Amino acid sequence: MECGGTLIAIDQKNGQVIGSSRFYGYDTKESEIEIGWTFLARSHWGGVYNAEMKQLMLRHAFQYVNKVIFLIGPQNVRSQRSVEKLGAVRTTRPDTRGGNNLVYELAAAEFTKRALSKAGL
Repeated sequence: MECGGTLIAIDQKNGQVIGSSRFYGYDTKESEIEIGWTFLARSHWGGVYNAEMKQLMLRHAFQYVNKVIFLIGPQNVRSQRSVEKLGAVRTTRPDTRGGNNLVYELAAAEFTKRALSKAGL
């Protein structure tokens, strides 16, 4: 979590790299981390790839933190909808890097509740 490395997404059907994402801004005091800088090849937009990548990253992150944040540009409606589907909610706190991004938060409890609901538990 602390190394800040980028993760790559590989299409298991053909072994091609189709995108990347990363963890950033690990804050032990706030028990949070950012997931972002996610890119997918246009050929893989609109499918299961982004959601699957985020689910894997969230399951990993919530082993260590209580909250994940996403910084999203105001014009990036596609990404806003994507994180809202995960259960993230827009907050009013400022972008910590001084930008004009929207800040979304997802708490571990909400993520777990949604996962249990989807599993029918």
